[in-house]
Order: sequence, then C-alpha cells, then structure tokens
Amino acid sequence: MNATVLWRRLDTPGHDACRLVQTADGCQLASTAVFRHDGVSAHLAYSVECGSDWLARRGRVVGWLGARPVEYDIARTPGGAWSLNGVAVASAGCSPDLDFGFTPATNLLPLRRMALAVGQAEDAPAVWLNVEAGVVELLPQRYERRSDSTYWYEAPSVGYAALLEVRPDGFVSRYPGLWEADA
Repeated sequence: MNATVLWRRLDTPGHDACRLVQTADGCQLASTAVFRHDGVSAHLAYSVECGSDWLARRGRVVGWLGARPVEYDIARTPGGAWSLNGVAVASAGCSPDLDFGFTPATNLLPLRRMALAVGQAEDAPAVWLNVEAGVVELLPQRYERRSDSTYWYEAPSVGYAALLEVRPDGFVSRYPGLWEADA
C-alpha cells in the first residue's frame, strides 16, 4: 500500500510531497506542503493516522504561515468526537474523515473508505482544519464516482465543485484550479 505523490499548486506557487505508508494497524499519510498563502510563504508538515477501515484517528500539522508558527493536533476519541490541541470540538460532530484544506492528500481517506462503485454517490462530511483561523469545523462534502478514475466532488459551504481525477492508489491527480500531480 505504500505510495508517493508530488503535487504542484495551480492557484499560487507551491508544492506538496506526500507519502502513504501501511502501518501495523492501518496507514499513515505524511507530507510537507510549501506554498504562497495570502502574500506570505507557508510551510506545513502534516500527518494523518488511519485505521485499516480508513477512519481518521489523529492528524497533526506543524510549520508556519509567514511569521506565525502553526501547531495543531487533532484527535478522535473512542466515541468518535474530535478535539483540537486537547480541547473538545462539539461542532465538529463525529465525522469519520479529517480534511486539511491546504492539501489534496486528505481526499484519499474518504475515497478509500467509501470505495464507491461507478455511478454511486455518498455524502462525506469531514472535520476540516482551517489553518489560518486555527479552528476545526464540519465541512459538508459529497463524492460521486463517475468512472474508474473520476469523481464529482462538491463542498458547498466553501463554494467548490469539480471533477477530480484520481490515481489507482487513491491519490487525487487533478484537483481543478488548485492542485495537479506531477507525472
């Protein structure tokens, strides 16, 4: 299950190099994203731990946005609730997915977890980390598998909808207007 990908940011200068590694009881995404954000440089190293069922257990983001240091630890309790830096976040609900809005890496998790057949669709609300604001929120999302390698994706609360192209390993290869995997 080990895989790597290098993405190029399309809307601003930047890259993200990500690795998916199988662990004894699931998998881990580990990556670093560097990009321009609102006129300043951003450097965000992140990881997400999942069980063999592709349910996110914990995510961590460390780095900086301009001169501001960033350090977030997001964890799921055994009951499914989420916390940010040890503080419960009731508004995040019990979503099975964790989404870091600054990278396409975390789209892999619901795609693998849902394992949709062509023609199937499913709502996949995620706990979304807004790095700039330092908060986690519930992000309504929906995926519809259109072919072996494409999914229609909608995130209405952030005003985004597009046809995502996906590699066989589950990583998004084309996230229109935002990211594209290097060949």
